Amino acid sequence: MVKPIVHDVMFLMRRSTPATLSDIPHAQDLLDTLKAHAGECVGLAGNMIGVSKCIIVFYDGAVPMVMLNPRIVSHSAASYEAEEGCLSLDGTKKTRRYERIEVEYECMQLKKHKGTYTGFTSQIIQHEIDHCNGILI
Repeated sequence: MVKPIVHDVMFLMRRSTPATLSDIPHAQDLLDTLKAHAGECVGLAGNMIGVSKCIIVFYDGAVPMVMLNPRIVSHSAASYEAEEGCLSLDGTKKTRRYERIEVEYECMQLKKHKGTYTGFTSQIIQHEIDHCNGILI
């Protein structure tokens, strides 16, 4: 189900709690909401739809992906300055992002996965993981 986007900064700055099997419907809501906003955003985190759970969704190219409890386990030494916007916030802000990240996460079946990401996909994942940690751009 498509959910409204949260703009309450105090809510968005709260650290999310781990996702469990009972949060799978929230992950589906996130996917539905991402698809509904495809023209204006490339990723969402649970708190952006009012759910303080560690769930992110994003487009990896044209493919929508879901990560539950994602965490960056390693990253490149190299980083770059990026200018990012956010569906929950007004305007854009500059931030630093790693060029390459390795992420451990769980899929919708709660199976553990590990993936390495670079480029824009890496940037999106870092932005959404920041949301899970209550960090805003």
